[in-house]
Amino acid sequence: MLKNNLTSESLPVGLVASTAAGAVSPLIAVEHVFKTVSDSTGTLTILRDIDFTLAPRETAAIVGASGSGKSTLLSIIAGLDTPTEGTVRLAGQDLFALNEDDRAALRAQKLGFVFQSFQLMNHMSALENVMLPLELAGMRGARALATEMLQRVGLGQRLGHYPRVLSGGEQQRVALARAFVVQPAVLLADEPTGSLDFATGETVMQLMMDLNQELGTTLVLVTHDPLLAARCQRRIVIEAGRIAA
Repeated sequence: MLKNNLTSESLPVGLVASTAAGAVSPLIAVEHVFKTVSDSTGTLTILRDIDFTLAPRETAAIVGASGSGKSTLLSIIAGLDTPTEGTVRLAGQDLFALNEDDRAALRAQKLGFVFQSFQLMNHMSALENVMLPLELAGMRGARALATEMLQRVGLGQRLGHYPRVLSGGEQQRVALARAFVVQPAVLLADEPTGSLDFATGETVMQLMMDLNQELGTTLVLVTHDPLLAARCQRRIVIEAGRIAA
């Protein structure tokens, strides 16, 4: 079993979810978020008054038609994009009260990401890709931890292989290993099975859910896959930038 080297004492003030009378505070709170963009043709509202909370260890699928605002919402939850109005709190910390450097540090410590396009470093081996976030976080034993996680996702024999010689499913498993190896509080996934065939997508889906349960991560994913959405505890349906009733 992987050991988490990040402790509550190492986190910035306000990043440990508090409890009162046995109740656990939300890990993620999206509070009345709006997003608009303007150009020469006028103003477009992408998100309208998005408001919800997620508890620690909860799994949620953000679903909706293309162009409904799902990926924009995920980017705002990550602090990669800023809302026009509203905010996002991670374990009580207002993401947008932080400057960009502090948000980046928070992402490195608390968030993991999985993308449809894998986003692996092509000049690095599978092992080096998974070691990277550990090394950036200054964690000891990066090689051993990365090796263990790659073995956990069934790639123990592919440690030295580069992305170009791995199949799509293998590349996504490397991406999952890289995301989970730092044991993030939250994993954000954008169409994690979207570029995979059905059987490979099923394998990756099961692996992602298994790791989520094993490591106690809160999982938030954007997907068009109804089977993947059905595996989550909650479905947040976005229609024309709003949460559908």
